[in-house]
Amino acid sequence: MSLFDFAAGSDMASEAAALCSRKACRSEASWQLLWNNPKIHAPERRKTWLACAEHREWLEDYLQTRGLWKETLPLQTDAGPLERDI
Repeated sequence: MSLFDFAAGSDMASEAAALCSRKACRSEASWQLLWNNPKIHAPERRKTWLACAEHREWLEDYLQTRGLWKETLPLQTDAGPLERDI
């Protein structure tokens, strides 16, 4: 945590929560959407977006429309740190 975090009003508890990847959504995520871009990623690589229940379908559709979606799984927070790509 830096001095800038204090100025922005953030705290460690809110930073530890897994948040939805939908722009401007600050809801806690309950799903992980696994995807990759076959033009630039190896076939076995999986990138992860997190989704709340409200935005799961929207994010999944966004990835499917572009041919990037691979699978959607329930979020398991006990598995360790999560990669969040936007």
